[in-house]
Amino acid sequence: MIAEGCLAGVGAIFGGHIERHFRVGEIAVQAGVICASTDTFRIEVRGRGGHAAKPHETVDAIVVAAQLVNIVQTLVSREIDPVRPAVVSIGRIQGGTAANVIADRVSLTGTIRTTDPLVRTRLFEGLQRMVRESGRLFRADIDISFSEGYPPIVNEPAATELARLAALATVGPDGVPGLEHPSMGGEDFSYYLDRVPGCFVRFGGHRADLPDGAAHSSRFDFDEGVLPVGAEFLARVAWATLERKRDVHDPG
Repeated sequence: MIAEGCLAGVGAIFGGHIERHFRVGEIAVQAGVICASTDTFRIEVRGRGGHAAKPHETVDAIVVAAQLVNIVQTLVSREIDPVRPAVVSIGRIQGGTAANVIADRVSLTGTIRTTDPLVRTRLFEGLQRMVRESGRLFRADIDISFSEGYPPIVNEPAATELARLAALATVGPDGVPGLEHPSMGGEDFSYYLDRVPGCFVRFGGHRADLPDGAAHSSRFDFDEGVLPVGAEFLARVAWATLERKRDVHDPG
């Protein structure tokens, strides 16, 4: 959309996400970093397959992969400053064909989340080092590849103040909490904020009688009373931004 020119002539941008951690009538507004970067990695383990009764003749790719799952967890717990948010999670592992066959190949796919560019670089480098040395340790061929994901969401201070005022006018002072800490989730709205000042907020959609399904799960549901709240907020913040722009260009 950006490549097609959707931001041409745009001076500010605002958006939001329904969030079940807040009740309907709450709009969470916070300046600075509020979401993490999201990168994906894929590890390919190639060993030497064989009969399960003769493991000494093989290089068991499943055992190597299992060790890697545990080893990479030490990146965050022992190599990253604990006051800097970071996550390395392996969410998918595939390998093996039968109970009595030692696998010769396993693939692992995971995600890297952080709000700090230096931490991000260190995690990339650490994963590469662990993969390289694990290959030597276990006599396996191991490769890792990365796919760069979303950058962090960074709310611009002036735009965030406009968003806060619009939220106050929409839901009142008791309905505008801040965010205690950034979410380690990712959001492609960050691409817009890399180019245009703006603010991304959270619209409360919690309702106690609905299933407690996480966002993006098959059980996710929300109180649709949030929809007019979000619509009113977006209308107010658009109007306030246009008024601010008019005042700057025509102070008299």
